[in-house]
Amino acid sequence: MKGFWTRREFARLLGSAAAVPAVSQALAEEKPSEPHGPDGIPAGFLWGAATASYQVEGAVHEGGRGASIWDTFSHTPGKVQNGDTGDVADDFFHRYRDDVQLMKRMGLQAFRFSVAWPRVFPSGSGTPLVQGLDFYKKLVDELHANGIEPFCTLYHWDLPQALQDNGGWENPDTARHLADYEGYVAGELSRAGVRHFFTMNEIRTFAELGYGNGTHAPGLAVGRKRLAQLTHTILMGHGLSVQAIRAHSATGVRVGLCENPVAPVPATLEPEDVRAAALAMREENAAYLTAILEGRYTEKYLRRLEDDAPRFTADEMRTISSPLDAVGLNFYTSTYVRSAPGGYEVLPTPSDFPHTASTWLTVSPECMHWGPRLVQELWQPKTIYITENGCSAADTMTSRGEVLDTGRVMYLRNCLGQMRQAIRNGAAVKGYFVWSLLDNFEWADGYSKRFGVVYVDYGNQTRTPKLSAQFYSSMIASNGADL
Repeated sequence: MKGFWTRREFARLLGSAAAVPAVSQALAEEKPSEPHGPDGIPAGFLWGAATASYQVEGAVHEGGRGASIWDTFSHTPGKVQNGDTGDVADDFFHRYRDDVQLMKRMGLQAFRFSVAWPRVFPSGSGTPLVQGLDFYKKLVDELHANGIEPFCTLYHWDLPQALQDNGGWENPDTARHLADYEGYVAGELSRAGVRHFFTMNEIRTFAELGYGNGTHAPGLAVGRKRLAQLTHTILMGHGLSVQAIRAHSATGVRVGLCENPVAPVPATLEPEDVRAAALAMREENAAYLTAILEGRYTEKYLRRLEDDAPRFTADEMRTISSPLDAVGLNFYTSTYVRSAPGGYEVLPTPSDFPHTASTWLTVSPECMHWGPRLVQELWQPKTIYITENGCSAADTMTSRGEVLDTGRVMYLRNCLGQMRQAIRNGAAVKGYFVWSLLDNFEWADGYSKRFGVVYVDYGNQTRTPKLSAQFYSSMIASNGADL
């Protein structure tokens, strides 16, 4: 397969040099990627796993924690499958020490967790709750004691219900409250030794599903105009938080975000289809990753929304595009595109396309090659982490006490092979976090879908590493050479 294009060649493929975003001075001065061996994985690559607070912690009424929108949503009849809630989840709040030992036995080098905003600020603002933050300090200490690098996501969807009652993301004050919260927590945890922070997880998902179609908390469908404006407010929250983290943290912290961009894959390797994929990466993510990394909304995005386009100022866009040290990418599935009049065409997914237990998750591992590759070529980030990648399965325990999730093993093997190809082609991928460490509360699907490499018996909270955990451990031990 053809390697990376030069910047001039890539501009030509896009149709004009102006279509390629200017690289900021900070990014332009980044050192070249570390050398890598014949396996394609760079030296110092981090292998980790990821979780999220509401999905695993439980203990929703302990230590003065306030209610989040997911507490409210999951307790509303008909919103979550089987009436499931995150009240107990994986009881990680009480079992984190044992789970860290499980991580150590697997060979994990990094662990991505999130902080529950209402555990630290029960009403979203005001005086912080010291005992709430203490839990995360103890978790960080336990990770460090076992040689595991903590990566902290500061917002993974659990907006305090008190802020939602005051307008949520439709209220610009929420962006400022987020920055105050993130600056405080990052300041405290950085002094506890956390070096890596992500401001938010998957803006696209919690905006579109929470406010666009209402299938996620807070369960609203506000219409196109309001959705565009509240998404802009969320982006402002991200940018203000980047600034707050840098202002309040110990020196040496690295700041990024985790986003799940549409991952366009060219239908063929003809130059016109490759160009279409590059155009699609930029335009399909225009309201999210593109705006953050370019500091502007694309003309096509604004024209498409017409009178429903968000109102914004140049100063706001500068805040939104505050420089990042890392871009976290969550990839699960691909979107296939081809060249068409006007630039590109998104191809329909065939009805017989293979998928996992989650029907939305088609088995299309090419996203792990083309996603990082196009992000690198378009925006040249300093560092990329694959902050989520995984699949759901109908996992069951055998009579011998094993969980033989061969489908997940095949999915991960193919995705990691595609990621290795992206690295070989120059994508600055420096780490990978499997989703997820544990089976957990899978949002509106409740406990009906299992994403973990470790099986959780929700009746007695017993943990059983699956076949996929064994596979992943071998990947870590060989730094991907066994691919």
